[in-house]
Amino acid sequence: MVQHTEGEANTSEARAEWAAREDHGPTRDLLNRDAEAFLHQSLSSPCVATIARAEGIWIEDTAGRRFMDFHGNSVHHIGYGHPRLVEAVKAQMDALPFSPRRFTNAVSVELAERLGKLAPGDLSKVLFTTGGSDANEVALKIARAATGRFKTLSFWDAFHGAGFGSASVGGEATFRSHIAGPLMPGTEHVAPFHCYRCAYGHPGPEACGLACAKMVEYVLAREGDVAAVIAEPMRAVPVVPPPGYWRAVREACNRHGALLIMDEIPTGLGKTGRMFAFDHDGIVPDIVTLGKALGGGMLPLAAVIARRDLDVCGEFAIGHYTHEKNPVTARAALTTLDIIEDEGLVERADKLGRAAMDRLHESLGGHARVGDIRGRGLMFGVEMVKDRDTRETDHATAEKIYYACLERGLSFKISAGSVLTLSPPLTIPEDDLDRALSIVEDAIREVTA
Repeated sequence: MVQHTEGEANTSEARAEWAAREDHGPTRDLLNRDAEAFLHQSLSSPCVATIARAEGIWIEDTAGRRFMDFHGNSVHHIGYGHPRLVEAVKAQMDALPFSPRRFTNAVSVELAERLGKLAPGDLSKVLFTTGGSDANEVALKIARAATGRFKTLSFWDAFHGAGFGSASVGGEATFRSHIAGPLMPGTEHVAPFHCYRCAYGHPGPEACGLACAKMVEYVLAREGDVAAVIAEPMRAVPVVPPPGYWRAVREACNRHGALLIMDEIPTGLGKTGRMFAFDHDGIVPDIVTLGKALGGGMLPLAAVIARRDLDVCGEFAIGHYTHEKNPVTARAALTTLDIIEDEGLVERADKLGRAAMDRLHESLGGHARVGDIRGRGLMFGVEMVKDRDTRETDHATAEKIYYACLERGLSFKISAGSVLTLSPPLTIPEDDLDRALSIVEDAIREVTA
């Protein structure tokens, strides 16, 4: 039986107990209609709750209950329904609502130029898709065309999307096992960086000599024909790379002729306190993928940004998306970038994230059931364990805490089965952030008492 660790399980005993407590008729009816109308899948449908309104950091259900949303599928960097974004999208719909493929429009070109200037180095050639999974598959096609190779190297436990190609380079059993196979050939994997749970058994980065990075080099050298390494710069679980990790991988890619693709879909655009998460590590990849928050928490849009000399697919079809240059989604992205810049949200994420991490370490760092507290910017997590010495994960306790927080008006995601993953909008007021942290602290103490 697959253990689904990408979020809280929607078939667990805890979920059944939560559903049984729903006493609002219209809410219960809508949940039942959803379960009847939609195909069921793990971690998704049947759903945990309903949404009738979304504004700022808040979501509200059909019973009028409000929740601070510390998940948001990583789309809500600027919060929900930002007035400036709503106005811009409405105006664009009046001016130009759609652009058929093979025609261009000024707003889409402006967005491509803007992203090229925003990305570091020579990352300046762009292609848009409607989702991050597709963006990652476009990046892989570019790598194949540029190198003449087809193999990839990626990481167990990573998530790069649910399509066959993106699931093949991903490392989550939920998305690549059983009905997902057979997957693409040549998709090699190694264990990811994770200092708290080192796959190589080392106690920490000061003692390991970056064994996890050396394994990347080992595979690149042994295979000899890898087109690209694709990875999350900071794992959204969340796990922060050890110092020097990405520089070592970048150098290994250079030595062995492999491109480095950074999947910034959940972490980019300021979430970690830098515009790109890889900015923390002093490297420049060959290709970057963006998505989720790029559409402002309103419209689906993702982007591939590649080095200029990787524009080598002119004779091939690597995207051909119906909404590839949709002016409405492009306007949403341009306005989102304006809001992030004008409101200083990157710097704000860094400041608030540091304060939140300091508080969590102080309040929970010595708790017997809290194994690790980690993150960057406004993406941080608290890992629940059965014992701090053995570090055995505690999925059941994490789920109980999750539902206790929902009862108190806070929604978030459980990652890796036992990590309370907190990812609020970059616009969150400080007092709301403090209140949310209090909810988490109180729930942990109550459930583990």
